[in-house]
Amino acid sequence: MKIFQNLRQDLPASIVVLFVAVPLCLGIALASGAPAISGLIAGVIGGIVVGSMSGSHTGVSGPAAGLAVLVLSMIERLGSLEAFFLAVVLAGVIQIALGVARAGVLGYFFPSAVIKGMLAGIGIIIVLKQIPHAFGYDADPEGELQFMQPDGETTFSELARIFSAIEPSAVIVAAVSLAILIFWERMRSTGLAVFRWVQGPLVAVVFGILYQLATREMAPEWALSSSHLVKVPVADSLSGLGEMLRTPDWSQIWRGEVYIAAITIAVVASLETLLCVEATDKLDPHKRVTPTNRELFAQGAGNVASGLIGGLPITQVIVRSSANIQSGARTKLSAILHGVLLLIFVVALPQVLNLVPLAVLASILFVVGYKLAKPSLFRDLYRMGYAQFVPFVVTVLGIVFTDLLTGIGIGMAVAILVILRRNYLNSHFLHIADDGGDNQRPRIRMQLSEEVTFLNKGAIIKELAAVQSGTHVTFDFSRSVALDDDVKEVIDEFRATAEERGISTRVIEPGSQPRDRKTDRRDPPDDAGEVREMADAAQR
Repeated sequence: MKIFQNLRQDLPASIVVLFVAVPLCLGIALASGAPAISGLIAGVIGGIVVGSMSGSHTGVSGPAAGLAVLVLSMIERLGSLEAFFLAVVLAGVIQIALGVARAGVLGYFFPSAVIKGMLAGIGIIIVLKQIPHAFGYDADPEGELQFMQPDGETTFSELARIFSAIEPSAVIVAAVSLAILIFWERMRSTGLAVFRWVQGPLVAVVFGILYQLATREMAPEWALSSSHLVKVPVADSLSGLGEMLRTPDWSQIWRGEVYIAAITIAVVASLETLLCVEATDKLDPHKRVTPTNRELFAQGAGNVASGLIGGLPITQVIVRSSANIQSGARTKLSAILHGVLLLIFVVALPQVLNLVPLAVLASILFVVGYKLAKPSLFRDLYRMGYAQFVPFVVTVLGIVFTDLLTGIGIGMAVAILVILRRNYLNSHFLHIADDGGDNQRPRIRMQLSEEVTFLNKGAIIKELAAVQSGTHVTFDFSRSVALDDDVKEVIDEFRATAEERGISTRVIEPGSQPRDRKTDRRDPPDDAGEVREMADAAQR
């Protein structure tokens, strides 16, 4: 089958994503006030169900860190997990409707600078959040990306606390794992088969597991305690695993608060998904475009399935998607396989996952974060000018000091202000010349752009207010396709009072042959009518 043609690249990538996803699923569940199994369910559904239905080639879906605080407050407000899971099911139905209604087009309205700022901001916050785990200070759960943490600390205050709780074994594991990753990255360019077939993050994970097994047997004092390892819940049997699952409380179906929660989840999850789709497509080395309407439909189906068996809300997530792309994934088979592997390990081999040190995963995410926030990205955006650099930097800072969606909102607001300013300045071209007569009578030609709206009114009013008495003004509409009535009113009012101020005017109507402003330096009269207007003005 065609989907298995890239199995050589997709399978290793799926294994890397598996080990990245497990602690994130567990950590997000913890930060959301939900059982650990709820995060794992969302990870499995995000991989298998959403991965199968999605049109994204490299995106990976699962529980989202950006929804953790929202989920926590909703569970408290609704009073039970079962009522919350009902809201998740209804949110999925709403997302399916949004996909059918083709609402995915909204994803194309995010400026490129903001999307790049989102990637860089996520990269920086990943690195900052993983530093404590690399030193063995694991107070904050994996997957928590907000500046204000659930434990009352902030991203930066957490860094200050690690020096009082350094775990030497964790530091060793993190340092060796990072060295493996860097070495593997450099050796891939040599073309040796082993470095192309086996991914560096997988080697690092194997090292971490072997380290834990070896130290347990030979040097227990150097072994990591369970608090520094992945913690997947272990069921005694399949029936025991089934008892962990929760189902929606359908008796709450007519409760208004449930629908408010469902609409909120649907809107926020859809927005985060569309943002991540844009970002993931930018990271895709093949620059493939994800069909956003299909993505909303797939996310909706995933949330329906997740809510039915007690899982958290699902979105496409940038951390796992980035790890997937950087591990060499070619198709969506990688996302599907990561879901299948997650299911197998949670059901049959949870003990293996519970041997993975968090310090190894910190090293893997260090590399992911660095690649998202490379210094060259900041340099390139700076060279592109303030219109790109300012929204980019504001988005980065907003994400680092608040959270993902708030940072995006701040970046969007700044981007809109930049667009408005540019629109304000680019409404027209003003050409000033003289008529070549004895009085060197000034002449102005105002060339209006193709589309002029009320947003341009201020700039035009400012220019017209500076016109001196005795000037001849030509309003050139020859290139204008859409001219707002507000702007027409401003020009009409100017022309109505121009004569009493000793100003003559002329209008070149839309559709007339425009003049080349580069060659028409003296802007000579177009016809006899304009000559007569100039003569009349001179007599006045």
